[in-house]
Amino acid sequence: MQYKLLLPKKIVLPNGKEVLEKRSIIPLLWLILFVLTLLSIRITGFSLEVLRDRIDQFFVIIQQMVPPNWGYVAKLWQPLFDTIKMSLLGSVVGAICALPIAMLAAANITKNKWIAMWSKFILSLLRTLPTLIIALIATFIFGLGTMAGTIAIFLFTIAYVGKLLYEQIENADMRGFEAMEAMGLPTIQAFRYAILPQILPNYISTSLFCFEGNVRYASILGYVGAGGIGLLLNESIGWRSYANVGMILLMLVCTVFIIESTSEYFRKRLM
Repeated sequence: MQYKLLLPKKIVLPNGKEVLEKRSIIPLLWLILFVLTLLSIRITGFSLEVLRDRIDQFFVIIQQMVPPNWGYVAKLWQPLFDTIKMSLLGSVVGAICALPIAMLAAANITKNKWIAMWSKFILSLLRTLPTLIIALIATFIFGLGTMAGTIAIFLFTIAYVGKLLYEQIENADMRGFEAMEAMGLPTIQAFRYAILPQILPNYISTSLFCFEGNVRYASILGYVGAGGIGLLLNESIGWRSYANVGMILLMLVCTVFIIESTSEYFRKRLM
């Protein structure tokens, strides 16, 4: 990487001719990164001494989680299923709704640049809002419970899948689409037969990957009253019942592992 404003280095060749060698900008980038790191440490109040003196408390909590409270399992099944159900519903409906929005946001499909711009802005806005904040707002609108969590996951899925999808649409081969439009087919039909087959494997793969993440996100939505196993996790941490926390985390790890393994298998078959 070169930068023209840096003074070049003069090199004298054996024949006496002078040539200019452009200097690398890499040392300057390392210096800027070092200064920004120092500023971040100062602003955030990060302290190695505090980390050294308090890190042992982390292992104290881990010791209290082991062994987990196996008697707590019977109370976890229903909240765990609620977490999975709201993740699945929000992911499926969100992925379906993301397709038309991504189509509107793709500049090569939507000829009206204002519609494309506003569609991209909506997707960017939804990605900017944290899922917990969306869930918190949803609890005020729809009340406490899994409905609010499902809405939060639904909106996050639209933003995540829609962003990746419209980029895939913009990189698709447009020759078939343009030929179908020239034959008189409507834009939706031309998109269905020319573009959708190209993006379908990546679309399904992205949706499955988003579902994996949504199961993890849904487990903490209970902190704002959005239902699921997060309610019990928040309650157990509040009461310092770390054996119960250990059991909840163990069930979440097993559930996420099973879902990720299954999703990865199908995603490999799609690629």
